Amino acid sequence: MKDTRKCDENRQLHEEGYLQENRVELEGNAGALSISSTSEKEANDGKGYAMGLLEKILDRDNLNKAYKRVRVNKGKPGVDGMTVDELLPFLKENGERIRQAIMDGTYSPKPVRRVEIPKPDGGVRLLGIPTVLDRVIQQAIAQVLSPIYEEEFSDNSYGFRPGRNAHQAIRKCKEYIDAGYKWVVDIDLAKYFDMVNHDKLMRLLSNKIKDGRVLSLIRKYLKSGVMVNGVVIDTEEGTPQGGNILPLLSNIMLNELDKELARRGLKFCRYADDCNIYVKSRKAAERVMASIRRFLEKELKLKVNKEKSAVDRPWKLKFLGFSFYLKNGEARVRVHPKSVNKLKAKLKEVTGRSNAMSMEERIIRLKQVITGWVNYFGIAEMGRLAKGLDEWLGRRIRMCYWKRWKKIKTRHDNLVKLGIDDYKAWEYANTRKGYWRISNSPILSKALTNEFLSKALTNEWIKKQGFPSLTERYLLVH
Repeated sequence: MKDTRKCDENRQLHEEGYLQENRVELEGNAGALSISSTSEKEANDGKGYAMGLLEKILDRDNLNKAYKRVRVNKGKPGVDGMTVDELLPFLKENGERIRQAIMDGTYSPKPVRRVEIPKPDGGVRLLGIPTVLDRVIQQAIAQVLSPIYEEEFSDNSYGFRPGRNAHQAIRKCKEYIDAGYKWVVDIDLAKYFDMVNHDKLMRLLSNKIKDGRVLSLIRKYLKSGVMVNGVVIDTEEGTPQGGNILPLLSNIMLNELDKELARRGLKFCRYADDCNIYVKSRKAAERVMASIRRFLEKELKLKVNKEKSAVDRPWKLKFLGFSFYLKNGEARVRVHPKSVNKLKAKLKEVTGRSNAMSMEERIIRLKQVITGWVNYFGIAEMGRLAKGLDEWLGRRIRMCYWKRWKKIKTRHDNLVKLGIDDYKAWEYANTRKGYWRISNSPILSKALTNEFLSKALTNEWIKKQGFPSLTERYLLVH
C-alpha cells in the first residue's frame, strides 16, 4: 500500500454518536463474510479457527468498534504523521482499498516510531508507536482473537483482560499469604517485550488459529520494524510496546508459563510479565526459582533478570506497586515506598516554585494526580501515609504562595488579611529565610495551615482555595 497521506480538508470528526454515514467501512461492505454462526468452542468442527476469521476481523461493525477505541485512546502520530483527527476522512476515501489489500495479503504495516521513556531506575523503556491506521487494524484483530483465547487463559492471570485488574491480583496474593504461603518467588523477565521469540509465538498462535491470512498479518506486524532517527531497523525478535495487539500476544505467550505453574500445583499471580509464585518455605522457593528459570529460558526463549528476580518474604518485595505487612497474624496491604517516592516526585513537579503555573492550574493538576493515585492505591491501608503526605503537600503549597508574594508589601498585606498581627506580618515579610524554610515557619503554618488533616486545625484557608487532599480522597474510595 502506498504511504498514507494527511487529509487537508474535512478533518473535523462528527459527533460521538458515530452515525451510519460516519462508519469506517463503506456501505457496500455490509455483506462481508463472517464466522459468527460457528461455535467459538468448536469452530470448524473442532479443528480450530480456520478460513473466515479474517472476514470477521474486517467486518464493518468490528472495524467501527476498533476505530472508536483508537479515537478515544488518542495518542501520538506514527511515522506517517497522521493524527487521530485525520483518520476518519482518510478511511472514508481509502477504507475499501486498504481492506482489499489486507484480504489479498498485499498490505504492509508501517514501521513503528521509537520513543524512549525514562525509567525510575535510570534506564529507558522502548515504546513503539504504530500509525493510527495500524492501531485500528491491530485493535480489530485483538477484538476478535481475545474472546477465543479468554477460554484458555488462567484464572491467576490478571493483566490486560476484560473484568480483571491489579486489585484482584493483590487480593489473591493476600489470600495466599493468609493461607500460610509466606515465601515468594518474584520473577523479573529481562526486557520481555524486546525478547519475545517470533517463531515460538507464531507456533503458539497456529495451534489455535488456522486461518493462514490472519497468521501472516500478525507476523507482518511483528516484523514491521522500528524507525529510529529516520532509519528503519528490522525486528527479528520482540514486540514493540505500544501496539494494540501487544497485550493479547503477551498473554498468549505467558499463558504457557501459567500452564506449567498450574501443572505443578503452584500458587501464583501474574499481571502481564510480572509474576509472583507463593510457597511455604525458602527451600521450596529456591527450588521453584531454579526450575522455572530453566523453563522460561529453554521452552519460551525468554531471559530472566537474575539481579531483579528474588526469593524473599512478601513484605520485603514490591508487586504492582504494592507490598504487605503482618498484623495480628493477618496480611495487610500497603503502598510500597518506591510508589510513594514516585508520587512525591510528581507532586514536586506540580508544586515547584520555579515553574510558571498559575494556582488554578496547580489545583487542576494536583487533583488529577491525587485522584488517579488514590483510586489505584486506595485498596491499601494508607490512612497515616495520606495524612503525612497531606502535611508535606501543604508545606509545598505554602511555599508556592510565599514565592508568589514576591514583594515585601504584598507579603505583609496578605499575611494581615489572613489574621496575622501587623508587627509580625512586617517581621516575616522582611525575612531572608529561604522559601522552603519559611514555608514551615510557625507564622505561615498558622496563616496557611493545612486543614486537610483534622478538625483540630480550624483554619480552612487552603482548603477553600480548592486544593485536593489525599486523606479526603482516600476516605471516599476506601
